[in-house]
Amino acid sequence: MSAAAGTWKLGDLEVNRIGYGAMRLTGNGMRGNSDGRPIDRDVAVGLLHHAFAQGVNHIDTAAFYFSPLRSANELVNRALSTWSGDVVVATKVGPAREPSGEWIDTARPDQLRGQVEENLRQLGRDHLDVVNLRWGDPRTTSISEHFGALAELRQAGLIRHLGLSAVRPEHVAEAQAIAPVVCVQNPYGLDWRRADESGLVDLCRERGIAFVPFFAVSGLRREGAAGPEPDARVRSVARALHATPAQVRLAWTLQRGPHVLAIPGTTNPAHLAENIAAGTLRLTEEQLAVLDGPGEDTARTPADDAR
Repeated sequence: MSAAAGTWKLGDLEVNRIGYGAMRLTGNGMRGNSDGRPIDRDVAVGLLHHAFAQGVNHIDTAAFYFSPLRSANELVNRALSTWSGDVVVATKVGPAREPSGEWIDTARPDQLRGQVEENLRQLGRDHLDVVNLRWGDPRTTSISEHFGALAELRQAGLIRHLGLSAVRPEHVAEAQAIAPVVCVQNPYGLDWRRADESGLVDLCRERGIAFVPFFAVSGLRREGAAGPEPDARVRSVARALHATPAQVRLAWTLQRGPHVLAIPGTTNPAHLAENIAAGTLRLTEEQLAVLDGPGEDTARTPADDAR
């Protein structure tokens, strides 16, 4: 069960540390493109119900997770409408589509209310549990105007809690001066540790903020990528534990601190069960030393972090 990994509070909302990322339900599609075939709607709803039944009560989604045939928010809405338990839904705003169809990385502050309202409509809710501002404009260092706009929507009751995505440590401090921050989503994993190098993981722990990595399972290979595990360190630890490499990667991530959550996504029920079971793994100091030791060449760039 998902609760085996422990719990954390997103503000006043307690969640199990292993959640579920809904992007792959669309066929890995977002921004109108798809690099995988989306699963049947009923099958997707059944998969989400299966996750909920195993204790997953934290779903990561976004209005911009869509392909020509599927919308992640639509599928999450369908699943929740026929489920009686409590599930915390975290969504993201920031990326936007112009009337011409062109995508921009970060909407203007005055466009964020429309994005929040679109998420409300798609998810069929009166308020959003958690909204993360996904930052994608490297030309602008300050997020205060954008985060301030979301803080106003929180005051208006449209949003319960606020978070950040794809940000730097200075953004966290800037946002906290405006409104409480309950979570930070950034790319992070065994072979992609920029959030360690910048001090972001430690900063979140010190401030009681959940750190929610994405691409934690696949790292450089991109979540959902096919093929065998390329890292000999991971393979050796997995053999010793009679676990899968994906479980080892998730366990390593979760052991970075009690404030670290996981949101692996999959359309495979067996992989879903494996991901949840990773919460029962406890890596020894020796195994952690192996995983943190010299690895294979990882000079490639990581997966595109536009979640």
